[in-house]
Amino acid sequence: MINFRFHLVSIAAILLALAAGVALGSGPLDDTGDSLRGDEVATQDAVDPGLAAFESGYAGRTSAALLKDKLKGQTVVVLTVPGTSAAEAKGVTTNLQAAGADVTGEVNLTSKLLDASGRQFAESVAQQAASNVPGVDAAGDSYGRVGSALGRALLADKATAPDETAATIRSAFSEGKLIALTAAPKKLATLAVLVTGPERAGGSDQSTVIAALAGSLNSSGKGIVVAGPSSSSTDGGAVKAVRDSDVANEVSTVDVTDTAAGRVVTALVAAAQAGGQPGAWGTSRSGSGAVPAS
Repeated sequence: MINFRFHLVSIAAILLALAAGVALGSGPLDDTGDSLRGDEVATQDAVDPGLAAFESGYAGRTSAALLKDKLKGQTVVVLTVPGTSAAEAKGVTTNLQAAGADVTGEVNLTSKLLDASGRQFAESVAQQAASNVPGVDAAGDSYGRVGSALGRALLADKATAPDETAATIRSAFSEGKLIALTAAPKKLATLAVLVTGPERAGGSDQSTVIAALAGSLNSSGKGIVVAGPSSSSTDGGAVKAVRDSDVANEVSTVDVTDTAAGRVVTALVAAAQAGGQPGAWGTSRSGSGAVPAS
């Protein structure tokens, strides 16, 4: 019998092919002018709106059985950055909840935190707020310490109410305008999902900082998933920066949040990360394939 995973992979493959610039039955686009090769990323405008609506509806009808209880018992904090699509973040959140996760809140990592020129300020905030936290001072470089402090503020091995240390760090980062509490987390989460934007949103410098922070955040709780649209895994994108970093085999990534099926896949990737099976999922640029195995 053809199962739900087959349906999801099939419809995702159609959308990913279109996103790669492949017209069904006509082959890759010519490599001229502003055109893109089949292994590169086209804009969302290239996707037929009727097909996009079909894909969204189909994913919505088939995802419930596929996601059921995949994240049962997990508490997730959703992180966003400047340039993140609000619709994509909302869609990811909806699918995390459909998978049984308790989404405890949403935190925006601000431009001030992700601007490399403000590294020393961010590090000083982290060191002062987390001066007594084991591991922060020994976390390596500046963003290692910043990410470790932020991890202590948001993540834990078990979902619990924020303790005094977590509250102090969170308050210091908020007052320093390094984070904005879009929906203040009510618990320390076991897992983080960072929804990033397209490669054009922040440039390679911001993407490098995101990758460094993700690497250090990954040591808290059950780790982090960095998810973005298809262009986020091309040059200058945050997903590509993570995949090119030293933590590529530890931090899960997915590069299809700009499709409804991709947002379902993001929840499945979160479940894989929580289960200790990190990977790179999504388009043909993803080394682990389109969708995690059951």
